[in-house]
Amino acid sequence: MWNPETYLNFADHRARPFYELVARVGARAPRRVVDLGCGPGNLTETLARRWPDAVVEAWDSSAEMVAAARERGVDARIGAIEEWEPDPDTDVVVSNAALQWVPSHRELIVRWTGQLPAGAWLAFQVPGNFDSPSHRAVRALARSDAFAEALRDMPWREAHQVDDPADYAGLLTDAGCVVDAWETTYVHELTGETPVLDWITGTALTQVRSRLDDAAWQEYRRAIIPLLAEAYPRRPDGITYFPFRRVFVVARIT
Repeated sequence: MWNPETYLNFADHRARPFYELVARVGARAPRRVVDLGCGPGNLTETLARRWPDAVVEAWDSSAEMVAAARERGVDARIGAIEEWEPDPDTDVVVSNAALQWVPSHRELIVRWTGQLPAGAWLAFQVPGNFDSPSHRAVRALARSDAFAEALRDMPWREAHQVDDPADYAGLLTDAGCVVDAWETTYVHELTGETPVLDWITGTALTQVRSRLDDAAWQEYRRAIIPLLAEAYPRRPDGITYFPFRRVFVVARIT
């Protein structure tokens, strides 16, 4: 289950890639702007402010996130990204840190380029950190004897879950797009007793949490804290640096 409040604990850090992604979208007066994987809607609101004359449409698979977005006045709908089909007037499609959850996203983005009108923009950003120490710790602990039974057959997101920028660029260029693709590693400055655990609790650990009862979840948290502390040591000044690689793609349909 997704928790909007937990997710928004790091709203500033999570928003920066979104702004840098959307800044590369050159649409001037789009008719319809779609946010796929809108989360709690705090960033969808900025799309409406940038393009006030556009119809802004938002989708998310989490009922909790959609409810939070609707409370902000966002026209959010519950639905899987795989089920979304563009309306004929869709001129901008944005997906921020959502397509990594969709194994078929490579096929989807190619399909969308054939459905969107000429001149439309497709922009997405996905985490590229699935082989980072934090994710390796999550998987290793889940496969330990204490948790293997409850967490077996988990659909783990491995390093191959997303592609490198050049791979996406080639895929969308072959589909007839003009492509701008890049990657950035952010070094987030975090504070608190368990900052990395707090961060991944709102994202990478959501599926783990959904499969564990309260007692097992607290045991899992206690067990992963020293693993994360070793991988991301806290400095004497209380700061923990958390490197986070992200992959960006902005494509214009020709």
